[in-house]
Amino acid sequence: MRSGYPEGVGAPFEEEVRMDEVGEVRRAAVPLHEPTELEPLLDRIGDARYVLLGEASHGTSEFYWWRAEITRRLIAEQGFSFVAVEGDWPDCHRLHCCVSGAPGVPKDPAQVLWEFDRWPRWMWANEEVAEFARWLREFNAARSAGRPPVGFHGLDVYSLWDSLRAVLGYLRQHRPEHVDRALAAWRCFEPYEQQPQRYARASAIVPDGCQDEVVALLAELRRARDGSSPPGLDAGFVARQNAEVVAGAERYYRELVRGDRRSWNVRDRHLADTLDRLVRAYGPKAKAVVWAHNTHVGDARATDMAAAGMLNLGQLVRQRHAREGVVTVGFGSHRGSVIAGERWGASPRRVTVPPARENSLEGLLHQAVPDDHTLFVFPDQPSGWADQLRGHRAIGVVYRPDSDRGHYVPTVPARRYDAFVHCDSSSALTPLHPLEDELVPAEAETYPSGQ
Repeated sequence: MRSGYPEGVGAPFEEEVRMDEVGEVRRAAVPLHEPTELEPLLDRIGDARYVLLGEASHGTSEFYWWRAEITRRLIAEQGFSFVAVEGDWPDCHRLHCCVSGAPGVPKDPAQVLWEFDRWPRWMWANEEVAEFARWLREFNAARSAGRPPVGFHGLDVYSLWDSLRAVLGYLRQHRPEHVDRALAAWRCFEPYEQQPQRYARASAIVPDGCQDEVVALLAELRRARDGSSPPGLDAGFVARQNAEVVAGAERYYRELVRGDRRSWNVRDRHLADTLDRLVRAYGPKAKAVVWAHNTHVGDARATDMAAAGMLNLGQLVRQRHAREGVVTVGFGSHRGSVIAGERWGASPRRVTVPPARENSLEGLLHQAVPDDHTLFVFPDQPSGWADQLRGHRAIGVVYRPDSDRGHYVPTVPARRYDAFVHCDSSSALTPLHPLEDELVPAEAETYPSGQ
């Protein structure tokens, strides 16, 4: 894999840039210098309940910065209820407790982020996220009495053992009569020594693996809710979500050995289902902001993913919630630098991102609006350049500049996204940990190499 998709998806697409397209782009461009210039995007969002904010890499400062600025305005001006990110539920729950002002957790979000210990740590343990989290904590502290805090939650599926430990701890404290279910699941996974690749390989021989134990555990927790805390802090809801993660992770690793595309679909369905559970927990008027890679939030049907039998979060949210309003914003950059690993599990480094291919989406935008940050809001009935299939760069946590030509996904921009932020020149984000201190996971073989 090269771009965040399984092999065979994301091959280069050739399309020359025409001068009339350059003129169309210039006329559609809205210069972005400061957050006050986001008004056209806020107008486009309107009363939508779901706003999905992407990124073209997991290591670019400008993507994180603009995403945070958009989110600040959505929370402060339009009453959005929580931020849901492409991160692990247990880690993000600790940050949620911090920004919510819950007792017994550090007051500085950077301290919580510092404790994130799953590779790639820099994806969330960075100065850009810490700055936003400090703002969110202050915002929540200033809210009037009786209003629930704005949350910060993880949607992802990877934290099998951390989530299983959390479920076991909850049951021991709140529902000891059901501890046996959790212990049965724990004993089933225990021989694999917390190495998902060992479980994935074993499930190829014993296809059901620990499925029965996990299903039984999940059944015990499906109704777990104590109702004594604000949304997101309810101990029963948190335990149930950890059980859902265990179930999703078990399916993910079981499918991984059967084909990368199948495991991708399991993961993105889990992202979408978790988002739905969060919206229900926050109530009938809840509104959600999602932070994830473009490969997750941009509608898969506007790329070659659909032909490969793949779906993603953006597609599922549109299909499930179109009547409630869904707005998706993609991001891209022509050149700059990024934090990434040479392979999954490798120590991250700051690398140069070469200028985008001239015939790519980023190449077209550079020709039209060079050396600037620019917003494009697509009409409901797109035409011209925005409705043309063109290569669109995707950089994940794994990136090698010498293979940059393989990081382009055929994309129809205005059908994949509702709006697009182009940062012509971008820079690497600032990790909280020194790059050489990044942890290398034992389970490196079980993760996608691109995003």
